[in-house]
Amino acid sequence: MKNIFLIIPVALIIGLQASCNSDGGKEESSPAKEEAHAHDHRNENTATFTDAQIKSVGIETGNIEEKQLTASIRANGALRVPNQNKASVNSLYSGVIRTLLVQPGNVVKRGEVIATISNPDFIRMQEEYLSIGPKIVLAEQEFNRQKELNEGNAGALKNLQAAESEMRALNTRRSSLEQQLQLMGINPRSLTNGKLTTVVSLRTPIGGIVSNVPVKMGSYVDVSTTVAEVVDNSQLHLDLFVYEKDLPKLKNNQSIHFTVTNNPGKEYDAQIFSLGSTFEDESKAVSVHAQVKGDKTGLIDGMNITALISLDKITTPAVPNDAIVTWQGQDYIFIVTDAHAEEEHHEEGKDHKHDESEPHDHKVPAKPAGKEVTFEKVPVAKGTSEVGYTQITLLKPVAPDTKIVTKGAFFVLAKLTNSGEGEHSH
Repeated sequence: MKNIFLIIPVALIIGLQASCNSDGGKEESSPAKEEAHAHDHRNENTATFTDAQIKSVGIETGNIEEKQLTASIRANGALRVPNQNKASVNSLYSGVIRTLLVQPGNVVKRGEVIATISNPDFIRMQEEYLSIGPKIVLAEQEFNRQKELNEGNAGALKNLQAAESEMRALNTRRSSLEQQLQLMGINPRSLTNGKLTTVVSLRTPIGGIVSNVPVKMGSYVDVSTTVAEVVDNSQLHLDLFVYEKDLPKLKNNQSIHFTVTNNPGKEYDAQIFSLGSTFEDESKAVSVHAQVKGDKTGLIDGMNITALISLDKITTPAVPNDAIVTWQGQDYIFIVTDAHAEEEHHEEGKDHKHDESEPHDHKVPAKPAGKEVTFEKVPVAKGTSEVGYTQITLLKPVAPDTKIVTKGAFFVLAKLTNSGEGEHSH
């Protein structure tokens, strides 16, 4: 009986051990471990977006560009138009505005009529000019008569002198009236009886853009009243302020790239033509003048600007500021790559090979429909950052024509980090 009781416990222990070993084998092949095994092979530096997702978050791609961002001086200043390219249109004679032919923003040519003024004095001046002609004829006749009498000793010398004085005074008055009429824009020789000009035309002395029209219809104006202001932006230039220590680095004909404060996304070009020789006010800054080159669209006198003065012709790889993201203290850009897709294809091949030893009813999850784009995170070192671009040094080799994310890199990083955190939490 004792031998029987010893055999039963030993058999129970062997059975429990076999059961434990069997449960352990099933646990190794559980879905959780398979998921962990697949996670070990996932590329944690890539994120995949569908076309719909890319369009939704506004991701844009481009190339690494070459920009003049190194060896340059940053300076602030303003756009200026020389005074000889500005005009205040005034009337030399007082009167009332009869017509206004321009408004702010209009483009005008030199000599174009911008307004007309009326005044009864204009008619009286023309009347006097027309009536002085016959008086001069009579004065010349009297002078000739007195001259003949004086030559025959039949006339007094003082009468001859008086006739000559009257004739000269009338000629002087006629010349004065002619000049005044010409200043009014009236051709004296075109005047005939009954065809007098009732209004005076105001013409712009320069061509350009009308910047201001401070008067209105019926306004009374005189020589001190500005009827309109015209600005010619063709000679637009920069007034920059450079510190004394940087002045020896500058010279005429150096290139400048600048942006307007209210539109930092667009870059303009200029060229230095003059260096100041005195300090501005009480500061240690010296004025530097540069001529704006190329397109001047959107530039207005008085705009504040930020400029980069190029000290050499060396260019450097650069990307838009929005293309760079920072994660855990490291700066990155995202490149367009098929590495993630290839890895998924490789993993599917491995799974298919593994399925040969498993039941045939095992199915691989279907891939989502639609075109996908994979972005890979590439570490970079940042350099100079100006005019919307930042100099970069790639810390990983990248093909020259590789496309990069130029806008929306933040969304790519967000998806990459969120997906990574989600898998680590499983």
